[in-house]
Amino acid sequence: MEEQKLSVTFVNVGYGEAILLECPDTSRPGGAFTALIDGGSAEATEFSDRSSGRIRIEEYLARRGISRLDLAVSTHIHEDHICGLLRAAQIAPPDVLWQPLSPDFYSTLHPLDVAPARTASESKFLRALNDYAALCGLIVSHGGRIQMPEAGGEYALAPDFSVKVLSPSASRRADLAAEILQLYRAEAGTADFFQKLNALDGRMNNFSLILLLNYRGTRLLLPGDTNAAGYDGILPSDLRADLFKVGHHGQLDGADAALAETVRPSAVVCCASSDRRYNSAHPDTMRLLSGCGADLYFSDCPSVSGMQIPPHEALQFTVGPSGALTARYLPEV
Repeated sequence: MEEQKLSVTFVNVGYGEAILLECPDTSRPGGAFTALIDGGSAEATEFSDRSSGRIRIEEYLARRGISRLDLAVSTHIHEDHICGLLRAAQIAPPDVLWQPLSPDFYSTLHPLDVAPARTASESKFLRALNDYAALCGLIVSHGGRIQMPEAGGEYALAPDFSVKVLSPSASRRADLAAEILQLYRAEAGTADFFQKLNALDGRMNNFSLILLLNYRGTRLLLPGDTNAAGYDGILPSDLRADLFKVGHHGQLDGADAALAETVRPSAVVCCASSDRRYNSAHPDTMRLLSGCGADLYFSDCPSVSGMQIPPHEALQFTVGPSGALTARYLPEV
């Protein structure tokens, strides 16, 4: 990382997200503040074809020589975000974990049996819930702290680098906790259990932490998997950003015209897989965002009309002292 530049790296974890932040800070070991937002999937099949440059997050961190993190962020509990984060924390323990529930909430959860799952999506979500509790327990066992940053809170991360938490609100966090507890109290394997499991799975995206990063006046909006309906209650002025990581992997519900007009980004990052799974990097969403004047970038290599995306292990943005935002695809660490 060059001096006096914020580096924001979207690692190619296929269908998933893993965002590495590095910012100069002479007060910290190694001279930089280092954070990881989500960690992608832990499924072997996600990395069986690496022709587009896919790499497991723990492998990427090891190659970079990163053995500790100042901060890890779990935006929400889905397999393609949290299960890789657990693996990352095993090789690079974070001092602090941000997540959208009370710090001791994980201790009330018991392991869920994955075997009765009837579908692949149920299996993934059960593993994600188990890995959430395991991640929290691992961090505490290493002497780290679990925190629940509150909506509206602003936090200094490093010199000239701060973050404002935009969501979830207190009421939305309470809803999330209540729905999780209702699931855990249901009898495993019953119709009631699976009804609650699938309902929570379907609502989980809009419980995501939404973060607005600010480095010397350049703003980056990272909303997890929030879809276009999940920004209610947030001031439009807080959504204005130079870089926007579109929610829900750029699926059709990831953005609408009102959101695009509010954010007005110059750069958009879409974390869609090269096979455009679940209609990620949806053509209508990509046209909407590019039509607003934004340049499009991708963490993997989906087929997008009019674009040739080179194989790469990561997409890296840097923000210089003047606030200038530059991007490059990294073929290999």
